[in-house]
Amino acid sequence: MKRKTLLLSALTAVLLVGATFVFRSPLSLAVAERVAASRMAVDLLKELPDGLHVGLCGAGSPMPDDKRMGPCTVVVAGQRMFVFDTGNGSVRNLGKMGFVHGRIEAIFFTHFHSDHIDGLGELLMQRWVSTGNAAPVPIHGPTGVDRVVRGFMEAYAQDAHYRVAHHGAGTVPTSGFGGTALPFSAPPSGRVVLLKDADLEIAAFNVDHAPVHPAVGYTIRYKGRTVVLSGDTKKSPAVQSESAGADVLVHEALQPSMVSLLGKGATTAKRANVTKLMADIVDYHTTPEQAAEIARDAKVSFLLLSHIAPPLPLPGMEQAFLGAAPDIFKGPIRVGADGDFISLPAGSRELKVSRRF
Repeated sequence: MKRKTLLLSALTAVLLVGATFVFRSPLSLAVAERVAASRMAVDLLKELPDGLHVGLCGAGSPMPDDKRMGPCTVVVAGQRMFVFDTGNGSVRNLGKMGFVHGRIEAIFFTHFHSDHIDGLGELLMQRWVSTGNAAPVPIHGPTGVDRVVRGFMEAYAQDAHYRVAHHGAGTVPTSGFGGTALPFSAPPSGRVVLLKDADLEIAAFNVDHAPVHPAVGYTIRYKGRTVVLSGDTKKSPAVQSESAGADVLVHEALQPSMVSLLGKGATTAKRANVTKLMADIVDYHTTPEQAAEIARDAKVSFLLLSHIAPPLPLPGMEQAFLGAAPDIFKGPIRVGADGDFISLPAGSRELKVSRRF
């Protein structure tokens, strides 16, 4: 009897496996349909509590890094979404984080190095077609942003024509394609306010990324909470001044001792150009230790490092990347990766750290 029971169980298992194999395509499609419907319904803005939120839609540099795409920071104030820099991977990471591209209210640039702008064309396209926006997105940036926007719109002009011809102007209104450049000039010292209402203020300030000029950072304030974005810069008094008492400082970081390893590797491989590049990039970025000094002296609550250079492909490298930074700034420090997300609820001092993917 026991043997018959075992044989019956084995036969049932075989039949189940066989049925699953035979019907695997319909089952997979049914699951895929439910997953697609679930993902299409996601709109992170509807889920977030009132407050100021900052996420990394790109925490990397021009160097390839599986965990970090090109520079991109998303900031949400209440129900308003803003994107700062549009490095490669921005569009995909924003989608993975649960954001609807069509709800981007404005884009801001810190400067015009290729790794900070190369995802703009696709982001403009997705913002337009995903919700049928009828007006182009405002794009704020220092002097020269009009040239950048004009170039991307020209490059995507034929694609825009195809989209309207295929889907119709009722779905993708011709008037919504692209972006409207809004250039500004920040004073040598001090700041320029770009957007201000009863609850929200976004201001830009000059930083030192010479020979790249202009280059700026941004301060975002909403209902008593503050986030500062350093942009690309060497250690900057302006960043420290703007960061005084900030909840979160998102600061770029480059570890020279690790970059030098790449330089030595390039020398061994007889790649003289790369050797020179690795030597050159050290002098216009900030080390993790210097970023920690700024966070300490400005008394910020949380230091989030971004624009991470070089890549950190192996376990344990984040600690080596930080160097002495944890001894300098005693508050929380995070070596940023794509999907990192910090929420600052309005009316409190609470700070919540999460990962969106």
